[in-house]
Amino acid sequence: MSEVKLAAETRTEFGKGAARRIRRDNKVPGVLYGHGSQPLHLTLPGHDLLLALRTPNVLISLDIDGKTNELAIPKAVQRDPLKGFLEHVDLQLVKRGETVTVEIPVHTEGELAAGGNLLEHVLNALPVEAEATHIPESVTVSVEGLAAGASVLAKDITLPNGTKLAVDEDAVVLQVLAAQAEEAPGEAAEGEEAAAEA
Repeated sequence: MSEVKLAAETRTEFGKGAARRIRRDNKVPGVLYGHGSQPLHLTLPGHDLLLALRTPNVLISLDIDGKTNELAIPKAVQRDPLKGFLEHVDLQLVKRGETVTVEIPVHTEGELAAGGNLLEHVLNALPVEAEATHIPESVTVSVEGLAAGASVLAKDITLPNGTKLAVDEDAVVLQVLAAQAEEAPGEAAEGEEAAAEA
C-alpha cells in the first residue's frame, strides 16, 4: 500500500464563497475527523490530491501547517458532476497499527464459459477490515470457465494476510447471468398481431 505525503493548511473561512476561492487557487477544501477529536478544516493541494486519490484507500501523510503530521484515509470525495474536478474531500484520521473498515475494488480475470453470458458485479467493492497502513488496493477474482448460474461469494475470495471480511461470508460478490434469448422476427410480429387483436 502506498503512502502519499501532502502539505495541508488549516482554514478558518467556510461557505460556498470561500470554497470557490480555494478551488480557484487549484486547492481543495477538506475535513479531517476521527478518534473523537474536533473536525479539522483543511485546504489541500488540488493536483497532488487528485493524483493521490487514483489509488483506492490511499494512506495520506498530512503535513499540517508545517507543525503536525497526521495519517488519514479518504472517506468521501465530492466531484463536480460535469467537469469532474474535486470539490471537497473528507479524510478519516488513522493511527499505525489501528484496524479500519474500508471497501476495496474487486477486479476480475479470465473468460466466462462460452455462450454469451453476462458477468454481474453484485458488489463492486468488498468491505474488509485491515491495518490502516496495510490496506490492500484491490482483490482479483478468477472467473475462468464460469457458466450461467454460477456465483462467487465473499468467502471464495482470497484476501491478503491480515485482512478480514467485513461483510457476510455468504454475500454474493459476482454472478453469471444467462444470455438473453433473442426472439425470431416472425415470433415478434405474431406477438404484436395477437396484442393488436386483443
